[in-house]
Amino acid sequence: MNGNWGTALMVDLATGTAEKRTLPEAWFRDYIGGEGAAVRLFADLVDYDAPPLDPSQPLIAAVGPLTGTAAPSSGRTCFVFRSPASGALGLSNVGGQLSPAIKKAGYDMIVFTGAADNPVYVVIDGDSVGIHDAMGLWGSGIHDTEATIRESLDGRGWQIAAIGPAGENGVMYAAIMTDKERAAGRGGGGAAMGAKNLKAFAVRGTHPLPIADPEGLKTHAKQAREEFLTEEFVAAELKPFGTPSFYDSISALGILPTQNWRRTTFPESIDTLGHAAYHATLDVKPYACWGCPVACGRTTTITTGPHAGETGGGPEYETLGAFGAKCLVTDLNAIVVAGHLCNDLGLDTIAAGQVIAIAMEWYEKGILTPEMTGGIEFTWGNGAIFPEVLHKIASRTGIGDMLADGSKRAAAALGGDAADYTFEVKGVELASCGVRASKGEGISHAVSPRGADHLRPYASVVDAFGYRNEELGLTYDVDFLDDDNQQWVKPFMEFSMATNLLGVCLFSVITLAVQPSTWAAVLSAATGETWTKEDMLKAAERVINLERLVNARFGLTRADDTLPRRITSEAAVDGRGEGQIARLDVSLDSFYAAMGWDRESGLPTEETLQELGLAGVV
Repeated sequence: MNGNWGTALMVDLATGTAEKRTLPEAWFRDYIGGEGAAVRLFADLVDYDAPPLDPSQPLIAAVGPLTGTAAPSSGRTCFVFRSPASGALGLSNVGGQLSPAIKKAGYDMIVFTGAADNPVYVVIDGDSVGIHDAMGLWGSGIHDTEATIRESLDGRGWQIAAIGPAGENGVMYAAIMTDKERAAGRGGGGAAMGAKNLKAFAVRGTHPLPIADPEGLKTHAKQAREEFLTEEFVAAELKPFGTPSFYDSISALGILPTQNWRRTTFPESIDTLGHAAYHATLDVKPYACWGCPVACGRTTTITTGPHAGETGGGPEYETLGAFGAKCLVTDLNAIVVAGHLCNDLGLDTIAAGQVIAIAMEWYEKGILTPEMTGGIEFTWGNGAIFPEVLHKIASRTGIGDMLADGSKRAAAALGGDAADYTFEVKGVELASCGVRASKGEGISHAVSPRGADHLRPYASVVDAFGYRNEELGLTYDVDFLDDDNQQWVKPFMEFSMATNLLGVCLFSVITLAVQPSTWAAVLSAATGETWTKEDMLKAAERVINLERLVNARFGLTRADDTLPRRITSEAAVDGRGEGQIARLDVSLDSFYAAMGWDRESGLPTEETLQELGLAGVV
């Protein structure tokens, strides 16, 4: 088999054993690899009746057929698990250098099942697998954990994925961290790892990649790289300024969630949080994941104030949005401290910042009182509380214990009208992407199998920013305020999914830079089989529907494809969507029709399942 190994490493932490498993070759034709093949295996392994954090539940780290190759930005790892936040599919994707190490070790997936009696870390050196005591690491942050494990390993080439105290303590939005600063953050994968007493795993390998046509792959990868680097936004903003450049463009468009989504503009923050101020205020060095020509990541050092000299990863745009605009904080250093601390504690910055913004509104409304918060003043703009609150969340102490459960469960515990101020879908907090002035983005958030999701696809690119793509049939005007006519989201969703199957970065297609036909050509060279863009998008459609079926087994229905009350009931007061709400039922009817999903249940129809070869799979 070319492109993929067709092999999963099965690590049973309960018995301390590991074995290789050969996977059906048909899976890699039907689902390509990466997230697709991993979800197919997950569907067979998961215990649908056991709780999300039960030891029986599998945790899968998967890579794709382009992982580690000459293809640009081919350094993504997809984690698949049962999410403690949603109770359904957990899907989280991370860059860095981890995935090529997994691929070179000879595996398409590493699957952890069971739970160790005591904390452990796993060392995978090609065919050799060792399980080591991690009792001394339990309670350590990500930096110390990775440094300690590296000191114990011989030679070079090791890549490490680890959890911090947040994962150990079952925080519902705990992240799995790699390269110290890169987060598989969405859905609580860190908690899933912590429930297995798995502090970390280290992996390296020396196998040559299973590529059918290396020279052809280089040729087509060069074309992909050129398309990526010459796209206007990538060249003018993403490459020179990284993801902080999104802050300016999203703010200028009037779709920046502000003050816990009361507003959609925060112009008073641009002078301190915009990308020019960001790069002038901090000592910034670009950071690239494997094979990336853009290097959108940022390593930052604070240069002034009490935290001068502190260095870490980010903050990326989403951290600026979550801890900045949503909390009405304009102090960049306070946001940097929060972002660095989230990384070391192993917290998803998107969820952590959103939860704190919600707590600020609860505090304003009197739902949270000073007695309940232990005297912490959750007032708008008070970034000084971030370190104390984040430590309490990660350790589940004081007010942090309730906030660690996520806003949906915290609101249920508080009762009254607390839920009116939460911003979550399926238990997962929303990112910093406005949906009242991007009705396609509302669909992305509502129907995503992993809960609130701004990336699958980042639909605002089409209806709010105006991008078009002939290969996807997106050649016509799309009204960003039209709740109906959401059929255009389907091909863009499939193209975004394709990146997770291939093992490449979504940013290569987030502005429709690399063309579908170009990625299909790269895939053909890797596998030695002919893939058209239609074949590739059909496989992505199959995975989208497979994930829908898995979530249906977990009990999800159309009723779970929803948006927060403020977005569907309160008209926007400013920005491009002023006066707008999301008429989600109208949008869902249109989108479901395009997908071939039943209008009432939200499930794929029998005809759709037959067409995609999914009848009886789940």
